[in-house]
Amino acid sequence: MRILLAGAGGQLGRSLRGVLAGHDVVAKTHGELDIADLEAVRAAVAAARPDLVLNAAAYNRVDDAEKDGDDAYRGNALGPRNLALAAAASGAAILHVSTDYVFDGRGSRPYHEFDRPAPRSVYGASKLAGEIAVRELAPRHYVVRTAWVFHEEGANFPRTILSLRDRPEVRVVNDQIGSPTYAPHLAEAIARLLETEAFGTYHFAGAGAASWYEVTCALYERLGVRTPIVPVTTEEFPRPAERPRYSVLATIQEPRIVLPPWQEGLAAFCARLTEPI
Repeated sequence: MRILLAGAGGQLGRSLRGVLAGHDVVAKTHGELDIADLEAVRAAVAAARPDLVLNAAAYNRVDDAEKDGDDAYRGNALGPRNLALAAAASGAAILHVSTDYVFDGRGSRPYHEFDRPAPRSVYGASKLAGEIAVRELAPRHYVVRTAWVFHEEGANFPRTILSLRDRPEVRVVNDQIGSPTYAPHLAEAIARLLETEAFGTYHFAGAGAASWYEVTCALYERLGVRTPIVPVTTEEFPRPAERPRYSVLATIQEPRIVLPPWQEGLAAFCARLTEPI
């Protein structure tokens, strides 16, 4: 399969480049392809002539999106719309990656693919708009929702919390529950999905559920970090954007592809850390 990969420089993009090595991948970083530029997208698709357009690009600065809504919608709604338009015009399929933030997080059971989205932040609303554009404009589409993605490189929660380990104590929110997802595990699931041609919406996230506090405890224990960890509430740690309190993702979609438990992803993350944090 010939694949045009947008967002190739991010955590997921780098992981996808590895697992898709058996395909003919034309990889584009944000600097090489701004997906919010329709003419640039059309030119990239025309040059690559892909069987599939894979969108791993996103505006993911959740708090900044509250004041920079136009930029969030450019990256998360207009960009996917442009990719979907170009893919459909060329006869290519498209896979678009979305987020648990499309849900309000007010439930008490894991969200499956047919639950109704109700975002509570600009970031979540922009990501939902991107999903809608892809579904409306590209009949041969996959929408993959994921959550709490991390990798041994790049900006993510485990790396951030490790950078704080020399403090007298670390305060971590314990009332936001989600599905921590190791980027290589997500990439492997996406690669499996592409072999099926079973178009539709999927939830791919690390199996199980955890709070940010539980992730921190597991991470520090595995790496032998002895810094005290203090659980705090969301109200004690206010942020500009509202976070879903409970956004665990589950799948009931067929083919049913289940990722490894989040703890396995965290173990792999720890084993592969190569640079000081």
